[in-house]
Amino acid sequence: MPARILIIDDHCDYRAWLGHHLAAAQPDARITAHDPAGGNPLPEDFAPGDWDLLFIGHELAGRNGLALLAELKSGPDCPAVVFLSPQGDQEVAVRALKAGADDYLAKGPSSQAHIGRVMREALRRGRRSSAHGGQLRGGQSRDGQSRDGQSRNNQSPGGQVAKVAPGLQLKGYRFLETLGTGATASVHLVEKIRGERLVVVKVFRQVPDRVETQIPLERFLREYQVVSGIRHPSVVQIFDLGIADDMAYIAMEYFAGGQFGEHIGTGLPQLEALDALAQVAAALEAIHDVGVLHRDLKPANIMLRADGSLALIDFGVAKLRDASAELSRLGEIFGTPYYMSPEQGEGAPVDERADIYSLGVVFHEMLTGRKPYVAGSPMAIIQKHCHAPRPELPPALSACQPLLARMMAVDPAERPPSARAVLDAVNPLRARLASPAAAAADPRSP
Repeated sequence: MPARILIIDDHCDYRAWLGHHLAAAQPDARITAHDPAGGNPLPEDFAPGDWDLLFIGHELAGRNGLALLAELKSGPDCPAVVFLSPQGDQEVAVRALKAGADDYLAKGPSSQAHIGRVMREALRRGRRSSAHGGQLRGGQSRDGQSRDGQSRNNQSPGGQVAKVAPGLQLKGYRFLETLGTGATASVHLVEKIRGERLVVVKVFRQVPDRVETQIPLERFLREYQVVSGIRHPSVVQIFDLGIADDMAYIAMEYFAGGQFGEHIGTGLPQLEALDALAQVAAALEAIHDVGVLHRDLKPANIMLRADGSLALIDFGVAKLRDASAELSRLGEIFGTPYYMSPEQGEGAPVDERADIYSLGVVFHEMLTGRKPYVAGSPMAIIQKHCHAPRPELPPALSACQPLLARMMAVDPAERPPSARAVLDAVNPLRARLASPAAAAADPRSP
């Protein structure tokens, strides 16, 4: 059955814009827009059970959208709700999540991929809630109790402890939702009680009676150690590290814009791609300066803040360049084959130039929307990175070809020797492409 979606917002152009992107992301959806300017924030014949998903604006012709959200969530049969928060206002987003919103979308520039992801996740949660007897987000029932009888948001009576994983409670945080789980780690969204700041907590679970899990735990702790002392706008901010019994956790910055890779689409305008390249190169310069190699640079490890700035995350396979003991087993390969340098793919020693190669692959994807090398198996992809001809950009993007070719050179000696050298090449290229004639020739320029 097609999803039934209602948009409630007092801005006509925004309703039309959002409806267009929702329809493009899910063509069979039945999308209705409602203008609350007539005095009623809801359509006259509104019945919660008639809808699968609501998008509710923060201001509704003089009425507070948060009040409407709370009212709907307190009643029966409330569908999933995505709250439309003001761009850059994280406090309103936090309050919406606390009021029961399944997710939020900042009103401002958002890619169709990001909007589609928010819509699909909210629909999935709504359907899952309906299948479990009308539970709200985070496993809560409509009387505020979770399935195991705990109070809303997994708070202690004083509201100061978040239970983000079995056996691990974080004092001073309130649990909001689980963002993802893996074989040995899980990621959770929590709220810091003091200051109402959203924080992501990554929890590592030590598997009993498995000696080999000692190495992943050490890598997990290394992720904190290598970046906690770095204060750079393009590197994720780490707030806290904790260990409890067979678990460890890292509390880090939350990124409202999600993964940068979701915004690339079919490719970015050259100037936008160069700006992103410069931000990530600056992040690499910061970590390389303290002797850290990332070794897993890819779009999924570049995050987008609400203000549009980027930050590098996920140092779980990072390596201290001059460490006396390497955590990797002999011959073990870490990273993602699509973005891996030839020497890393072959298990050879790596230095800063391996990260520069990976950044070159990401740069190619920024410009074209495609990975330069694809194949049916990881080993085949690695072989292409080692032996296939270097990728050629379309003629309209030829200004970026020399830089891309240098960054993706098979021989590390032919690449820029440092992230600073990449920045030194990006800045004049960016200035040249900013001229009116060059901008007009870019097929993706706004």
